[in-house]
Amino acid sequence: MVEIAGEGDLRLFQRSQSGDEAAFVSLYRRWQGAIYRYSLRITGSVSIAEDVTQEVFLALMARDSGFDAARGSFSAYLYGIARNHILRRMTRERLYAPMGDDSAEDQPTAVEVRDYPSDPLEALTRQEKVDLLQGAVAALPLRYREVVVLCELQELNYAQAAQVIGCPEGTIRSRLHRARALLLKKLQETAAEAPWTAGIEPARCVR
Repeated sequence: MVEIAGEGDLRLFQRSQSGDEAAFVSLYRRWQGAIYRYSLRITGSVSIAEDVTQEVFLALMARDSGFDAARGSFSAYLYGIARNHILRRMTRERLYAPMGDDSAEDQPTAVEVRDYPSDPLEALTRQEKVDLLQGAVAALPLRYREVVVLCELQELNYAQAAQVIGCPEGTIRSRLHRARALLLKKLQETAAEAPWTAGIEPARCVR
């Protein structure tokens, strides 16, 4: 089936809710990859990512899907569905393994915000460094991992990320600050043990 080009998500969604199969296929092709990558980056599980992606679009097929454009963006709505399924799966399969300190306050100290030189998520050219950074992100406590994935990797803004997680924008900002500090500390520790990683140069987030 040919994808419908040139129409926004909201219009495609409205058409799909009226039974337009082509509109639904267009939404699927447009968003399937992003939802899958988000789920994989959060869980580290291919099977869970595949299942969650399927569940998101099954939910989208429902006539009463629950999306309200007045309450937020369509993208945040999709990520929110995915997040709910991810949390249920992670709870059921006990994937909340302790990965660092998840008990720290969301509000970072002035030193934390000021002292890290920049954001550890600059595009890296060497695959070894990419793998290192991905591993560092995966090792973050969930509350910090998900804001890094949403804001840095999936490129949602603070308002959209707040809609997905269901918290104030200030919480997103503070968690992202804390996540960057934790990532930088991990990368610095790794660089001390493996000199080839010393060339990693973080780039400050512009959002």
